[in-house]
Amino acid sequence: MLFATVGVFILIAGILVTLGLQLWVRPKAAIDRVTATVGESVSPVGHPSLAWRDLVNKLGSLVPSAPKDSTVMLRRLMRAGFRSPSALKMLYGSKAILAVVLTVVALVLTANSDIDPGHKVLFVAASLATGFFGPNEYVRMRAKRRQKLIRKGLPNALDLMVVCVESGLGLDQAIVQVAKELQFAHPEISQEFGLMNLEMKAGNRRSDALRNLADRTGVEEVKKLVAVLIQADRFGTSIAQSLRGHSEFMRVQTRQQAEEKAAKLGVKLVFPIFFCILPSLFVVTVGPVLVRIVRDLIPMMVNM
Repeated sequence: MLFATVGVFILIAGILVTLGLQLWVRPKAAIDRVTATVGESVSPVGHPSLAWRDLVNKLGSLVPSAPKDSTVMLRRLMRAGFRSPSALKMLYGSKAILAVVLTVVALVLTANSDIDPGHKVLFVAASLATGFFGPNEYVRMRAKRRQKLIRKGLPNALDLMVVCVESGLGLDQAIVQVAKELQFAHPEISQEFGLMNLEMKAGNRRSDALRNLADRTGVEEVKKLVAVLIQADRFGTSIAQSLRGHSEFMRVQTRQQAEEKAAKLGVKLVFPIFFCILPSLFVVTVGPVLVRIVRDLIPMMVNM
């Protein structure tokens, strides 16, 4: 009985190992890939998403665009966080595909409807414009949101940079340390400082890397910080004192902006209060009086 059990176990294990090697591991395919000669071409298995990306890139290369518009869109894509070399082609390809798809959908929806022909033309034209200009608006909103996150995390990055410089680190090492420490709390600033560090390692001067940082982000506070660092580096003043003074300036500016928003809050609440709260208060306070007038006073006046 024991030998039969062991034999059945070995048989089942051998079948499972064979099926696993044939269906999942496939060592022969791996060995063929490794031992393939240089002249032989190994056809990779393409993922559907890669094929779709190639299609969008090809369509994007066919869309005509002015050099000035391409420069503006490249800067906007950079500020939105899209740094791929094919980002502009992907944007133009997405615009073409969305314009065609939304136009076809609009034609299908209005084909058998009783809408006025002029309204049909307007609906199709609006669908075409939405598909063509929608990706531009998405990139603009994405860039605006990213700039807001950079502006929000810049005071923390500046305070950490002051601590690093005052503890004895140089400016380059302080930037590397800030990028490392803030990669989870503020990944946008960490990414920008990391790119700046890579530019300096590639041979760019610190001033050029700082100017590229200001141009990539497009945030006014970052431009002010870059100007302070460039001036301190040019005239040989203390980097720590310059950073501390700029940190105090930014802290005061942030407090003043918060106080300004708080002062504007009362004016902004006028319209919600007038259109949303006052009608309900009017119904609650005046409604019972009107009901009693209609139920008691008007019949009394009629009977008189």
